[in-house]
Amino acid sequence: MNTLTIRTLRPDDAAPLLAFEQANRAWFERHIDPRPDAFYSVDGVQAHVAQLMGEHAQGRLHPCVIVDEHEQLIGRANLKDIDREQGVAEVGYRIGELQAGKGLATAALRHLIDLAQDEWRLHRLCAYAIDGNAASIRVLERCGFVQGMAVPDIAIVAGKVVDGHVYALELRAER
Repeated sequence: MNTLTIRTLRPDDAAPLLAFEQANRAWFERHIDPRPDAFYSVDGVQAHVAQLMGEHAQGRLHPCVIVDEHEQLIGRANLKDIDREQGVAEVGYRIGELQAGKGLATAALRHLIDLAQDEWRLHRLCAYAIDGNAASIRVLERCGFVQGMAVPDIAIVAGKVVDGHVYALELRAER
């Protein structure tokens, strides 16, 4: 794997994020719920970035981007629905099609785990995976997540309602 950087989303990431999302739209929609058409525009992505930045400022979300050695945005990773009182958050990640299978999702998830423990002081993470998304499930399990409850009708993929499971990771005690 080439040199990559995982860092917090910035307002100037909107244009590269739009390019990334447009280039990978069909790929993502084969695996997860589609985004609304309005998202795939300069205004749509700028509004999305502004929302993420606002939630980050409120302590409810930690949005990250993955950039390669050429500063090309090649993935995303988020801690979302952060609840500091309960010590929990959800993780999510999106890796571009051309980067799939190169360890980026695992690196991104490990980065989120470190953020959750070291910066946010959380105790538990969860993730949702669609049944049959073997690559995503492998990443979760490789990082120590354990399959939990079934979640029926978790998403609509390629026009079909699909089921999934929640996965959880108990984080180590504070250092």
